[in-house]
Amino acid sequence: MENTKYAVGLDIGTTKIVAMIGRENDYGKIEILGIGKSKSLGVHRGVVNNITQTIQSIQQAVQEAESVSGLKIHDCVVGIAGQHIRSLQHSDYITRSDSEEVISDIDLDKLCNQVYKLVMLPGEEIIHVLPQEYKVDGQAEIKEPIGMYGGRLEANFHVVVGQVSSIRNIGRCVKSSGLDLAGITLEPLAAANAVLSQEEKEAGVALIDIGGGTTDLAIFKDGIIRHTAVIPFGGNVVTEDIKEGCSIIEKQAELLKIKFGSAWPGENKDNEIVSIPGLRGREPKEITLKNLSKIIHARVVEIIEQVYMEIKNYGHEDQKKKLIAGIVLTGGGSQLKHLKQLVEYITGMDTRIGYPNEHLAGDSDAEVASPVYATAVGLVMNAIQQQKKNGVKTVEKEPQPTSEEKEETENIEHNQTEPQPTEPPRERKSFLEKWSEKLKDFLDNAE
Repeated sequence: MENTKYAVGLDIGTTKIVAMIGRENDYGKIEILGIGKSKSLGVHRGVVNNITQTIQSIQQAVQEAESVSGLKIHDCVVGIAGQHIRSLQHSDYITRSDSEEVISDIDLDKLCNQVYKLVMLPGEEIIHVLPQEYKVDGQAEIKEPIGMYGGRLEANFHVVVGQVSSIRNIGRCVKSSGLDLAGITLEPLAAANAVLSQEEKEAGVALIDIGGGTTDLAIFKDGIIRHTAVIPFGGNVVTEDIKEGCSIIEKQAELLKIKFGSAWPGENKDNEIVSIPGLRGREPKEITLKNLSKIIHARVVEIIEQVYMEIKNYGHEDQKKKLIAGIVLTGGGSQLKHLKQLVEYITGMDTRIGYPNEHLAGDSDAEVASPVYATAVGLVMNAIQQQKKNGVKTVEKEPQPTSEEKEETENIEHNQTEPQPTEPPRERKSFLEKWSEKLKDFLDNAE
């Protein structure tokens, strides 16, 4: 038990912040050891707009996770989303000096680093560089060029771009909460890892993660991520509409949406009425469920149509790019009644609700397998993968390690900065890990 590694995912959302501690069991499934969640106060549409409040919310979630699991959290993998995220397609090539040598990791790194030098808009920076397919000397559709001969190596890339300041603010909040940043992941990618099967990614699927402040989209085809987008609307705008349409306070609007809300207005009869207590001695308000679902329907249709437009932008109508597995809905907003039917009606695509239970251990708590925690589970999976790469503990049992162990981990961390001769050649740092390191350096220097 002492040697078991634990991993932590931190999902900083618009409505809630979730800290989740997990580990991989002997069967390769994820065992969740503790969850802490707190109301997210300083985040608006996925972007931090109040550092102090966000730090307090993170600390609250982390403390709760620590007390549930009896473990101490040191670092975490953080998810980023927000309306500043955009993606683009880019192709690039390198000419190799010696075509008599086989293509190696060094060539792929060189090609990736070239994409990294792309000139972005002011204040933007590349977060992920995801290779799609390679071409070697004009031979197309190569998924893995390592070991092949060739003079010209080309690739198509899916490049995810975000605002530097927004990402640094998240980094600052995590650091000020007393945690180290083990890595950064795009939230739709984390959610996709948790709820999609490999078959769906091969067949072609669109993952729609409906959160409080944003709706994230990730499209996969042939097992490769093809398109990502963040739409700056989520469950909160639906609550806002109910609040204004029914002239009630936000807390009541949120409860109404969860308990009685439906995305399909035809469901409710005209005489179904909910009575809401009035404020401070005022008369109670009566609201018809038909009216409520009309308000919800109007806004949800708008969100789905925007997402569908992004799916069309990817080229879903094209026979080669068809998404055979249709749509998977996840996130807190996906629990709205009759949403699945409405999405099928608008898009004409097969739809299912995505639960993050495929990768969870059999005895996991039912609450964890809810779509609400899809991103957090994905971030824990991501943290476990990163640990496997560099073999560093994320969480330790109290008491603290001995001085000898400390020395050992310091040596490991020290060695990580230098290429290790014993490492297999495929263990190269992903582009995002290098970027995370740059961000860590920036935050350390800013202090």
